[in-house]
Amino acid sequence: MAKEKPHINLVFIGHVDAGKSTTVGRLMYDSGILPEQELRKLQEKAKELGKSGFEFAFVMDNLKEERERGVTIDLSHQKFVTDKYEYTIIDAPGHKDFIKNMITGTSQADAAVLVVAATDSELQPQTKEHLFLCKTLGVKQLAIAINKMDAVKYDQAKFNALKEKLTELLKKVGYKPDTVTFLAIASLLGDNVFKKSENMSWYTGPTIREQMDLFTQPEKPTNLPLRLPIQDVYNITGIGVVPVGRVETGVMKVGDKVIVMPGREGKGVEGDVKSIEMHHEQVTMAEPGDNIGFNVRGIGKKDIARGDVLGHVDSPPTIAKEFTAQIIVLNHPTVLTAGYTPVFHIHTAQVACTIAELQKQLDPATGQVLKEHPDMLKNGDAAIVKVIPTKPLVIEKKSDIPHMASFAIRDAGNTVAAGMCIDLVKK
Repeated sequence: MAKEKPHINLVFIGHVDAGKSTTVGRLMYDSGILPEQELRKLQEKAKELGKSGFEFAFVMDNLKEERERGVTIDLSHQKFVTDKYEYTIIDAPGHKDFIKNMITGTSQADAAVLVVAATDSELQPQTKEHLFLCKTLGVKQLAIAINKMDAVKYDQAKFNALKEKLTELLKKVGYKPDTVTFLAIASLLGDNVFKKSENMSWYTGPTIREQMDLFTQPEKPTNLPLRLPIQDVYNITGIGVVPVGRVETGVMKVGDKVIVMPGREGKGVEGDVKSIEMHHEQVTMAEPGDNIGFNVRGIGKKDIARGDVLGHVDSPPTIAKEFTAQIIVLNHPTVLTAGYTPVFHIHTAQVACTIAELQKQLDPATGQVLKEHPDMLKNGDAAIVKVIPTKPLVIEKKSDIPHMASFAIRDAGNTVAAGMCIDLVKK
């Protein structure tokens, strides 16, 4: 099966009540992907739960608990085809408890739409955190949708005031504001989501649907070594062990000799790729950005787990004994000092690592060294630190395979910091 259109992973992010899920649901409905009777069912369900107006959100929020709480917990993936691209739309949780899922979602994304509510006169702290994460996790393309314009009577001044604040924030985080499109939308009513709004004659920008054709497809890092972080491992009757994950770099073909690191023993497990499946169809090869399931001869269910990484035998994924990282502290309750051992979220792995040494404090905006060996780091500080994983972990240097170098640091339900690996000592 030839893929007709280039593929892009697009993540919708934003504060918990900004209307991300409603935006995505509206897009699905207005474009005809969601049939009328399906929407009616969701409307009834929403009424029943006392959540009228949430029906579009339910399109993406298909977990029972999410419907009852009215928040997005898991990542929902939805296929969406435009004139130019085939999209996988990821609706990422905005709720605080769910930032870790959001990290996994954002690290898979080629482009992001940040949804901000026009009714918020001040920027939500989460909005800042999401933008930081986008930047640190390497999401290059960004659009910002200022939603709920109906609630501020489609007032251009309100839109401009928020746009100004967001522009300042973009500069701080390191995005060039002139590369970011600002959209004025009202998802619940469908203004500028799929159809042009008749309520904002002052707005000349694209709709969400038009913006999707304005994103550019990222160049596929097919020339880099194969890296595929494992998301899950299934045992399927009649087929055997089927790991699933997304190809980050390189190309995987049926018949390839592969190795999964670190594997249960920490030494790696080898096998041959028997088959590859994408969107329930067999394919002979997979490229960066492809979400696939595959079957490998020689690898058992107990040999590998989520967080392991697959590569070719002649260029195996790197296990780091220790690594040097550049980090930015986002949200630490006190101060961060040497000896601190939080959980690092790197691709699909979650491993406790010790920050053994604070080597340099940097200016977060310019990256210049402010101080050698600082005693501690507080929120907003950037630094170069030495990290020692408590168990075998695959990570790559940013200069070698940038797609496998970024991580988030979490502790007690918060994203404490984010960063990337700039050097490492192999195990």
